[in-house]
Amino acid sequence: MNNRKDDQLAPEIVQHDVEALHAFHVDRRDFMKLFGGGLVVCLCTNEALSQESRRRNTQDLPDDIASWLHIDEDGRVTVYTGKVELGQNIRTSLALQVAEELQVPIEAITMVMADTALVPWDAGTFGSRTTPTMAPQLRKAAVAARETLLAMAAQRWSVQPAVLAVASGKVTNPRTQDAISYGELTRGQKMVKVIGENDLTPAAQWKVAGKSIPKVNGTDFVTGKHLYPSDIERPGLLHGKVLRPTGINAKLESLDTRDAEKIPGVKIVRDGDIVGVVAPQPWTAERAIEALHARWDVPQQPANKDLFEYLRKNADAGDEDKAAASAVEKALASADTKLQQTYTVQYIAHVPLEPRAAVAEWNGDQLTVWTGSQRPFSIREELLEAFHISPDKVRVIIPDTGSAYGGKHTGDAAVEAARLAKAAGKPVRLVWTREEEFTWAYVRPAGVIDVRSGATKDGKIMAWDFHNYNSGPAAISTPYTVAHQNIQFHRSRSPLRQGSYRALAATANAFARESHMDEFAHALGIDPLQFRLKNLDDPRLRAVFEAAAEKFGWGKQKPTPLRGFGIAGAIEKGGRVATCAEIEIDPATRAVRIRRVVEAFDCGAIVNPDGVRNQIAGAVVQAIGGALFEAVRFENGRILNADLSTYRVPRFSDMPEIEVVVLDLKDKPSAGAGETPILGLAPAVANAIFSATGLRLRALPLVPDGLPKATQKTS
Repeated sequence: MNNRKDDQLAPEIVQHDVEALHAFHVDRRDFMKLFGGGLVVCLCTNEALSQESRRRNTQDLPDDIASWLHIDEDGRVTVYTGKVELGQNIRTSLALQVAEELQVPIEAITMVMADTALVPWDAGTFGSRTTPTMAPQLRKAAVAARETLLAMAAQRWSVQPAVLAVASGKVTNPRTQDAISYGELTRGQKMVKVIGENDLTPAAQWKVAGKSIPKVNGTDFVTGKHLYPSDIERPGLLHGKVLRPTGINAKLESLDTRDAEKIPGVKIVRDGDIVGVVAPQPWTAERAIEALHARWDVPQQPANKDLFEYLRKNADAGDEDKAAASAVEKALASADTKLQQTYTVQYIAHVPLEPRAAVAEWNGDQLTVWTGSQRPFSIREELLEAFHISPDKVRVIIPDTGSAYGGKHTGDAAVEAARLAKAAGKPVRLVWTREEEFTWAYVRPAGVIDVRSGATKDGKIMAWDFHNYNSGPAAISTPYTVAHQNIQFHRSRSPLRQGSYRALAATANAFARESHMDEFAHALGIDPLQFRLKNLDDPRLRAVFEAAAEKFGWGKQKPTPLRGFGIAGAIEKGGRVATCAEIEIDPATRAVRIRRVVEAFDCGAIVNPDGVRNQIAGAVVQAIGGALFEAVRFENGRILNADLSTYRVPRFSDMPEIEVVVLDLKDKPSAGAGETPILGLAPAVANAIFSATGLRLRALPLVPDGLPKATQKTS
């Protein structure tokens, strides 16, 4: 039995244009007035799931605020969504799908994203949910708008809507060659409510979507026009810094502010548990925070060397099905071949390109915050809780943000900036340093994973016992066909603050599972690819394995003591991925370098092919760090490698040749591509190292200091 607890699922968000950043205190009704007459289509949505709590959100979504799409008098289409653009290019992919259903040029669409004053409520941008949840939602609104436009034109021309067609932002009558633009039709029209399902255009019939287009606002990024959260300016802006403890869980024993108070222009802020400063210049704020003399009590805490023992010791018993566990034990007892191993993963940091940043401004009791986050409405809730004010008093705006990788669910910087701004009486910008990002942001959970398995002589797996301690339940199920399964996630107390990371715990679970599959294949004397295919019934995962293997040339080269080949695959978030990796070993230093990666990916019907390829390649690059060398080192409440000179991330010199194979399945729903492609690299590299050296590495990162010299094969 598979006792998997489903991963956290939820809808997603998007953002608005830079110009909208400077229109304050405009509620939804006033915003619509700015556009003059026009057609607004409202879509009623079902309850969403909250990712982090995994509880159903109790917030109602009334009919009168669920506006998703507006067609202005000049024919421009404005689309509203709570999703956030974090570099994954959903601004483009969502616009493409609205353009498809409305049959308008992509240039005619403006995406208003992640502004809590203007867009419908949204749970957040995470879990590869934008494409499978938000895209259909916006497409339904677009279809409803299209049908309404057809009905309006039909009434004007006294014909049936069925004889009319739409193209290039116009309704046409093919019989008479009459044409009228959307803007002409919507002039002066009132809002139309749309409730229920609409038939969406099948992917096989797409005319706009399904083709690669450049990033819709790409020029703004390459010219520097785009304003990131850390770029936002306000009149009278001050710069803030927060006093950080010398260790995790520290308590402030004493504070001397006299030296900081002597610095001109500096104001000391003490608001409950926060101590900070504000100053006219960022360097003055830094100088002032350094002039604060604080004494902290840092309690004794675990270190890296004790981590995995600590996680086991502090883990719960799980929610085991006794019947399933008993069946697995019986199957293991009768198996011809048995295998039992333990795999571990260290904490790793997100290292976003842009650290946490926020600008907060109070106008009376009205608060506006610009920040980088994946969850604008969740940030608003944090601010409401911090200041005990009503929702209509807080507006959160998320400009297109410099990446997050799951690391920006919380509103730390937003709340800090707002508290400093309230005390200062002026707008405050707060930008975390890289050291603060490493030390005080949450990290990807570490974990211990125990796997036991049994198989028949001919290589059919008959028993699978899988226990994950702490790192999480994402993708914990095996995609392979196994008659008897006992799969458990055990929550544990974590020494470090931990949270979401790209693909959540799926990377840890895929690493353990695919490493174990490789070990079993070698124990049985079966080719690792053939062993997987022998135990695989999912035709789509089989297809990506075969596509990756063919492109890679699997089996055509034999490994040597200095060169190895590995393969791995996974199913997650509706996508299927297979990864082949070739590694080489420096004979002098024993350093491992990834030479070549071939990754095949199936996410159903592809909306923007180049966008998907970029997501896959980017995931492979990010996965290199976690596979080879990334790990947070800590001891007694202190992070020991809290800067980029000591925390190793992938560099240009680490880059392998990356070849991407995408399987475009027009008959399947579109799934997200932001997370699943990261899963295959680490186990494929571990398996490649084994094929070259005979050394089985079961801990991530695999080779932070290179391979031991005694591991070289003699044949």
